[in-house]
Amino acid sequence: MAHALSVRRLDLYLQFDRPLSEAELAPYRDLLSRRGRGEPVAYLVGHKEFMKLDFEVTPDVLVPNPDTEVLVERAVSWVRERSGETRAVRIADVGTGSGCIAVAIAHYVPEAVVWASDIDDAALAVAERNVRNHGLGDRVTLLQGDLLAPLPAALDVICANLPYVAAGSDLPVEVAAQPARALIAGDGGAALVKRLLGEAPAKLAPGGAVFAEIDPSLQPGLLGALERYQGHRLHRDLGRHVRRRRAWIS
Repeated sequence: MAHALSVRRLDLYLQFDRPLSEAELAPYRDLLSRRGRGEPVAYLVGHKEFMKLDFEVTPDVLVPNPDTEVLVERAVSWVRERSGETRAVRIADVGTGSGCIAVAIAHYVPEAVVWASDIDDAALAVAERNVRNHGLGDRVTLLQGDLLAPLPAALDVICANLPYVAAGSDLPVEVAAQPARALIAGDGGAALVKRLLGEAPAKLAPGGAVFAEIDPSLQPGLLGALERYQGHRLHRDLGRHVRRRRAWIS
């Protein structure tokens, strides 16, 4: 209702006795109908908060998920623990979508230079607007291409929330309403994460790190790809679960 009337939510309480015209009710009823069919609220209102920042969201990109904030927090903490270097920290966000990971990291790590890649034109257009809206065009560079291919070398950190859902999975209606190309991957969901882990060492600076969101059920199939790394950890999501929906390899 607040969105349909272009007012603050608080104004709904302050104006509780305000009569509404049919012209005002029509868009509200349309939003309710779309919501009833399972369309995510973020698509209805056109934006979503992530890491206390506001992002434009369209049906061309995944809705930023609060659980993914853990990935950003871990990456930011990793960088801060190694602060004091004389050069800028070089960070990449692979499969950037809305750009929420790249923008959030650039916002919270002022010394970071960030590259964000995506293979999809429409997603990059959304990311470009979010980068511009947050005033980070001088530190976040958007590149089109497949996974790590367009990115420079000698990266300190690589972050990725790639598609990791197996084809044919029974998804909640709100999730299924989001772009399949950003959700579904081959090899039971592991194909793109495997490629990322296999290609990342060639792009990392010595001592660099990868932070990748996965479905915990994929972990056994990724052990071969992880052998190239000195070690890895599986972090818990906001619900403190490793085996519920998401996990982060670092």
